[in-house]
Order: sequence, then structure tokens, then C-alpha cells
Amino acid sequence: MPEFMDNSFWATVGLVLFLALITYFGVPRVIGNMLDKRIKQIADELAAAKKLREDAAALLVEYEQKRVAAESEAEGIIAAAKEEADRLTAQAQASLADLVARRTKAVEDKIAQAEAQAIAEVRARSADVAIEAARLVLVDEMSKKGGTVVDKAIADVGNRLN
Repeated sequence: MPEFMDNSFWATVGLVLFLALITYFGVPRVIGNMLDKRIKQIADELAAAKKLREDAAALLVEYEQKRVAAESEAEGIIAAAKEEADRLTAQAQASLADLVARRTKAVEDKIAQAEAQAIAEVRARSADVAIEAARLVLVDEMSKKGGTVVDKAIADVGNRLN
């Protein structure tokens, strides 16, 4: 056997035959088709991922707009509530001032009525005391000068009738 036909030669021949058989049966084409399918699948997945990313970005923008709208609505509600609270406070203060004025007026009226009643009672009591004093004086005078007073009164009545 020649020297070039050693193990390396036969390994090379086997390799060449193996590659020829693989090529004859179309293994590279099958592998190429498989790689093309895998490339297409990866491209489709990338496209789907890109679409999902765009959808997520759109949702993010939409939710950001909704958040801003909700914040502005909340600020509007807070402003309306403050205005309502201020209005109710002003109304309550006005009602309280009116109530105080009415109660003050009622108390002043009661005080005036009590003063008038006290003055009337003092006058009535004074009149009673004056009448009693006059009665005592008259009783005393009548017992001392009763006859002359009666004669004078009868004469006075006679004069008035004429």
C-alpha cells in the first residue's frame, strides 16, 4: 500500500463520500429550508413583539391621558367642593348673624316689656299706697273735721247743680 493511503487519506475519502451523499439526498436544501423557516418564525416573532410594543406604547399614552383627565377632574371636584364649602360657610354665618339679631331683638323686646310691666306695677303700687295714704288721711281728717267737710261737700254739690 502506498504511503499516502494512510488513515488520514481514508478519513478524507470518507468525509468526501459523506458530503457527496448528503448533497445527493438534499440535506443542505432541507437544512436551508429549516433555517429559512426558523428565520421567518423569528422575523414573525420580532414583528409581533414590535406590534405588542407599539400597542403597549399606545396604551401607555392612552392611560397617561386618562390619568391627566382624571387629575383635572379631581381638581375640578375639589374646587367645586371648596366653593360649596365657602358658600355654605357664608350662608351659615349669615344665618347665624340673623339668628343672633333676632334673638337680641327678642331679648330687648322682653326687657322693654319687663321694664314697662315693672313701671306699671310700680305705678299701680304707688297708686295703691297713695290711695291707702289718702284713705288714712281722710279717715283721720273725717274723725277730726268730719261734719264740716260733709257740710262743705253738700254745699259744693248744691252749687254745681245750679
